[in-house]
Amino acid sequence: MSTPFPFTAVVGQDDLRLALLLNAVSPAVGGVLVRGEKGTAKSTAVRALSALLPEVEVVPGCRFSCDPAAPDPSCPDGPHEAGNGGTRPSRMVELPVGASEDRLVGALDIERALAEGVKAFEPGLLADAHRGILYVDEVNLLHDHLVDLLLDAAAMGASYVEREGVSVRHASKFLLVGTMNPEEGELRPQLLDRFGLTVEVAASREPDQRVEVVRRRLAYDDDPAGFATRWADEEAAVRQRIVAARELLPSVRLGDGALRQIAATCAAFEVDGMRADIVMARTATALAAWAGRTEVLAEDVRQAALLALPHRRRRNPFDAPGLDEDKLDETLEEFSGEGDEDPDPDGPGGGGGQPPSSDGPQADGDSGAQPEAGDGGEPQVSGAGSGEQSAARASEPFRTKVLSVPGLGEGAAGRRSRARTEHGRTTGARRPRGALTKLHLAATVQAAAPHQRARGRSGPGLVVRRDDLRQATREGREGNLVLFVVDASGSMAARQRMSAVKGAVLSLLLDAYQRRDKVGLVTFRGSAAEVALPPTSSVDAAAARLETLPTGGRTPLAAGLLRAHEVLRVERLRDPARRALVVVVTDGRATGGPEPVALAGRAARLFAAEGVASVVVDCESGPVRLGLAGQLAGELGGTAVTLDELRADSIAGLVKDVQRRAA
Repeated sequence: MSTPFPFTAVVGQDDLRLALLLNAVSPAVGGVLVRGEKGTAKSTAVRALSALLPEVEVVPGCRFSCDPAAPDPSCPDGPHEAGNGGTRPSRMVELPVGASEDRLVGALDIERALAEGVKAFEPGLLADAHRGILYVDEVNLLHDHLVDLLLDAAAMGASYVEREGVSVRHASKFLLVGTMNPEEGELRPQLLDRFGLTVEVAASREPDQRVEVVRRRLAYDDDPAGFATRWADEEAAVRQRIVAARELLPSVRLGDGALRQIAATCAAFEVDGMRADIVMARTATALAAWAGRTEVLAEDVRQAALLALPHRRRRNPFDAPGLDEDKLDETLEEFSGEGDEDPDPDGPGGGGGQPPSSDGPQADGDSGAQPEAGDGGEPQVSGAGSGEQSAARASEPFRTKVLSVPGLGEGAAGRRSRARTEHGRTTGARRPRGALTKLHLAATVQAAAPHQRARGRSGPGLVVRRDDLRQATREGREGNLVLFVVDASGSMAARQRMSAVKGAVLSLLLDAYQRRDKVGLVTFRGSAAEVALPPTSSVDAAAARLETLPTGGRTPLAAGLLRAHEVLRVERLRDPARRALVVVVTDGRATGGPEPVALAGRAARLFAAEGVASVVVDCESGPVRLGLAGQLAGELGGTAVTLDELRADSIAGLVKDVQRRAA
């Protein structure tokens, strides 16, 4: 077994370490979500936490980690008699992003269940994580059906496995810890709310601190065991402090004054529901216990708000998480009342918001989110001899009707187009390819019934063979690649019109966010086209690029279409199952070079020849309309819709037009 990197040797990242330690003191806080750029010690810190947790008392031989003091009466390995048990180290169970449903919740032996009526159950990761930590790296990439199972287990504290009338239930209470890179997409709101705390991490810009990070990492890689030994005393001290804080926790008093501050803060930031209030109360109590105090102070409430509210405040999907600290301080000051005395700086433990020292260069307060990398605020001149306008702000986004790809796909689970999926309504049965995951009971019985006499059946059960089993085929929804091809040329440069165009694209991006699509952005202006954003699951990154998009120059429509065609070609090699929907936002004009309109038509016919679903958003305005966008839609084999129609109910007929043209 490999030696984990010591928790106390992590340089800086004070907020991250504090959030993890508070969950170690009080698992009722509800876990932590760690957001940040790659290479910021997110996974290292989480994996190191498990070594600090106290041992767990369990019933010997129980695969579900029952507590000997209060065993689960419905444990599949039970019933257990209350009494003395053994101990084992706390577990940190990792859930891979690509795990199957059976690996998460466990698997039933369907063949034995049908033939013998035996509940032969193999526990999954939810059983292993009971009374420990369930860690999901890149949690934002987790498939929706696994997210649904996690939500159910987190809400009920138990996992249920039910298939064809056979049911197994076991306790599953775990500390949920997830890490993610926001550039790769956001979390579903329901799962986001299940994390008690959230932390934004970023690499330090302080050279001395970066030097210390590299020095410690190299020392660990050279001799993991020796490096861990050098930090053993610090690890033992923190482990003992966690035990002491756990013992003190029941004695911590949460006064009415602190409760009023918590309630006022949650109301001021307009968070939904009451979970935020409860999490803040538990976090503030854990902070006091960690500091060695029995009274919750105003500073604990403030720190709890900074950890528990950023991901819960009401905001648009494309807004970065965070809190207005001035507003927070004003709210706490307004509702500071009796029982919230100023903390004694010489009191035990000092402030509640300090993680243990790592005896190295510490963070210099740079714990906020860093500005997201984008195209930059300075527009670059790309059209020779043509003036370029500054970026226009997008108009207010609006709700759009669904645009879907025709036919039946087999791509990643999502909410846009029809597809064969592991989850959805049952449409038929087939022989299983590999392990059986979804049994079609009627088809299995029908396949086994004619052979019962030949197989010598004598009892009440069916004699079922492997060849009789049938896999259920299901139809659900998939996510697609929505590739935006946006005209940023001079013909689109009227600020009011470009603002409306950006608002329309932002609305479609919002729809893509909700439907779990990948998105890409190609723009064309001046003399060439560029990939402003390669296909990604981070829809908010696309929105940021769109916001800074400047305009001006000629209209190389053909170049934009050819660049989009190349993007699709490369993406098919990476993800051949994901189907594409191309959304071209243009007025249809083309300038520059010989026969630009004819060249654009030839480029468009490449998409039609390959059967790529497409929609043209016609941005032409004015009393005289040339209808060039409609002609382009015909060449693409798609359909055209105006900006006004994009807002109207008439867009409901757009999907039918796309499907009819593709038929």
